[in-house]
Amino acid sequence: MGSDIRFSQLRNYYKQLVPSLTEEGWDFCSKYLSARTLKKGEFLVREGDVCRNISFVNMGLLRMYHLVDGKEKIVYFSNENNYVADYRSFLLQEPSLTFIDVLEDTEVVDTNYEGLQEIYAKIPEANLIGRRIAEGLFIDMCIRSTQDAHETFEQRYYTLIDQYPWLLQRVPQYMIASYLGITPQALSRIKGRARNTAKSLTSVY
Repeated sequence: MGSDIRFSQLRNYYKQLVPSLTEEGWDFCSKYLSARTLKKGEFLVREGDVCRNISFVNMGLLRMYHLVDGKEKIVYFSNENNYVADYRSFLLQEPSLTFIDVLEDTEVVDTNYEGLQEIYAKIPEANLIGRRIAEGLFIDMCIRSTQDAHETFEQRYYTLIDQYPWLLQRVPQYMIASYLGITPQALSRIKGRARNTAKSLTSVY
């Protein structure tokens, strides 16, 4: 199973995080992996379901969102070479409070909760891999919290296009607005001011 080409991307990801991961260690990990494809519009997790897997994205795009008073509040996008899950639900094996749906046809590699515990128990390097992934997620959460507290909506938009320029090409404007916490109309005004600023700078030079 370790030779399954659908797992090669994840193997490279692990090796980048922890180069000391041995072939024997990887072969053991791969026994607990399974790949699947999801069509645009399908759900990885629904609110009320228990999140059974953490999923590595080989290709495609997903989003995590809450329903608040009947409106979607997007909190995260996950693209290639990233993990996606409702981690609280996964770690506690309790019902999810979020939805994760598929925005593009997507291929993921899953590891279920029981399999991950076996990997952690038998492969020392896997614990370091898990820690580094968790640290990255924690840093992302802290950055997002700081941005929400200190940046204006306009600053958040500029941060978004600086850090995730690909997102603007793959996600409709109303989803970008939801992620930023503003209306699509407000986002249009921000983008208009950005275009005007760019034109002004161009005319100067």
